[in-house]
Amino acid sequence: MSIALYMDEHIHLAITVGLQFRDVDVLTVQDDGRKGVPDTVILDRAMDLQRVVFTQDEDFLAIANHRQQEEVNFAGVIYAHQQKVTVGDCIRDLEIIAKVNEPEDLVNCVQYLPL
Repeated sequence: MSIALYMDEHIHLAITVGLQFRDVDVLTVQDDGRKGVPDTVILDRAMDLQRVVFTQDEDFLAIANHRQQEEVNFAGVIYAHQQKVTVGDCIRDLEIIAKVNEPEDLVNCVQYLPL
C-alpha cells in the first residue's frame, strides 16, 4: 500500500498534476470542498481520510508539534519551504515518499523536503 496525499490549498497545481501523472494518490483541499478551512480542521480531515498533508505553510509545523506534545494523533505532515525546493524537487521527493512508505510510517510525524 502507498501513502495517499492531501494537498494544502496553496500548493502549486504543477506539483499536484506532476504527482497524478506518476500515479500518486492525491486529493486537494479544493477538490474536497475545504478551501478556506482552518489548518487544524484540514489536519483532522486528513486523518479521517487517512491521507498525509503536504503543505508549504509553516503553521502546520506548529500544529503538528502541539499534537505531538499532547499525544493527539494525526496522519502526518510533509513540509517544504517555498524558497528551498523547486516544483520538480517536490514532485520527485513526494513520489518517493508516497511509493516507498506505508501510511503508518508517517503517523504523528513531520517529514521535511527536500529529502
